Amino acid sequence: MEQIYLAGGCLWGVQEFIKYVPGVISTEAGRANGTSRITQNDNTPNTYDGYAECVQIDFDPSITSVTILMKHLFEIIDPYSVNKQGIDVGEKYRTGIYSLSDGHLAEAKRYIASRDDADRIALEILPLIHYVASDDIHQNHLSQFPEDHHLCHIPWDLLHKYKSQ
Repeated sequence: MEQIYLAGGCLWGVQEFIKYVPGVISTEAGRANGTSRITQNDNTPNTYDGYAECVQIDFDPSITSVTILMKHLFEIIDPYSVNKQGIDVGEKYRTGIYSLSDGHLAEAKRYIASRDDADRIALEILPLIHYVASDDIHQNHLSQFPEDHHLCHIPWDLLHKYKSQ
């Protein structure tokens, strides 16, 4: 099992989509690469300090790869947008790939470099510095509260594209 963190706007949609992709073992909604070591239950107003909403992904490298996971991420994001996905605007909605593995980061950079539109792609590809799991209400949120889908930029059919596989 290997682990990577993908940011693609609102974490609810990213988690709902990616958890069904073949080779994904488990997911957890969270925040990556802020500047402080905030805790899961820190609900103090105005504590945002640079974190990106993301999904921690445990995956089986015999079934999928960083490149394949990135191709899936590109199905649900606008890779040219900076700090905005759909109706969600702000630094916390930036797109990115984060990992503790230099190999994962190198593979992600190779994938971007291989694309014809590489010079326009606005994804961060950075080492994971900090990660904080989101509160329980945010875990698998769209599975628990499908009526909140109107807050997600990803069409419902696309969210479940891999669900039956």
